[in-house]
Amino acid sequence: MTKTNGGFEPVFCTVVPPHVLDRLARHEDPALARPARRTLERDAYQRTHRRLTTVLGAPAVAPPAEAAPGTPHRTIYDARHGTDLPGHQVRGEGEEPGTDATVNRAYAGLGATFEMYLRAFGRRSIDGDGLPLDATVHFDRDYDNAFWNGEQMVFGDGDGEVFLDFTIPVDVIGHELTHGVTQHTANLTYFGQPGALNESLSDVFGSLIKQYTLGQTAAEADWLIGAGLLAPRVTGRALRSMKEPGTAYDDDVLGKDPQPATMAGYVRTGRDNGGVHINSGIPNHAFYLVASALGGHAWERAGQIWYDVLTGGKLKQDALFADFATLTAEAAGERYGQGEELRAVQKSWEQVGVRAA
Repeated sequence: MTKTNGGFEPVFCTVVPPHVLDRLARHEDPALARPARRTLERDAYQRTHRRLTTVLGAPAVAPPAEAAPGTPHRTIYDARHGTDLPGHQVRGEGEEPGTDATVNRAYAGLGATFEMYLRAFGRRSIDGDGLPLDATVHFDRDYDNAFWNGEQMVFGDGDGEVFLDFTIPVDVIGHELTHGVTQHTANLTYFGQPGALNESLSDVFGSLIKQYTLGQTAAEADWLIGAGLLAPRVTGRALRSMKEPGTAYDDDVLGKDPQPATMAGYVRTGRDNGGVHINSGIPNHAFYLVASALGGHAWERAGQIWYDVLTGGKLKQDALFADFATLTAEAAGERYGQGEELRAVQKSWEQVGVRAA
């Protein structure tokens, strides 16, 4: 998102990078190319629609009067394979699960995200003030993406050939909702290094939400984003790997994961908003290194440092990797002193080739 005239213009953020869909759209097999082209067209429409209809200022939606403090207020809608949002309401807060597994997963994923932010960081929902969490499932036909549009989550069912249902990985849900957290806090520009930081923060907290939900330590976590999303025919484990950027997939259809792990592989491109989904591998890897060095539950120290920077008010919207590295070192020192936390942060950024500003 970008800041204009003192207000906020939410950016349309998707979990599947456009370079992946671009490659699929050029495939000779229509069963693979057609859904990718349709998804790219739908994404372009949604992106333009947001720009034309957004009123400056992040949407102010108050939680209902009956909402108890410290509890989410979730509403799941079904687009019924159409594109009108939000669609038909199919499950509200506190209602029992139905027979639609996609609806149930979306409801649970919103809850898991709310729970982790509240219990780990004391944050009440996306905006910090109990913002209701809305999600639409079964969006369009063969839609190969999930997105945050500035107001709500939207999930496609996938095409069944390359991508499965986008509600399957809880970290995808957490990733997209974290774009909402960034929207209400640091407001990082969605281009170049600030945009890559925006994407990386969503990967970081998406992974932490999965780890929190599973009760995993940093050593036990797989550090994959989107595990379970790729169909069986695809040679790959996930969309991205924070532990080993560039190794998430190597497939004859998708190509090879292009993410670099260090600045030596930084990709300069005008596509994908300056490579926001590609170069995010560098700060992703830095976080993984910090969390692994500190051990235990990654949300407790490494995650707390990253959260302090995201929400602390010092992170400028045009921040570069070096700026973020500096702020994480400062945050580690302020919260934990001159101990192992600070040393882990400094060493990890050095390992990925980022020199603090």
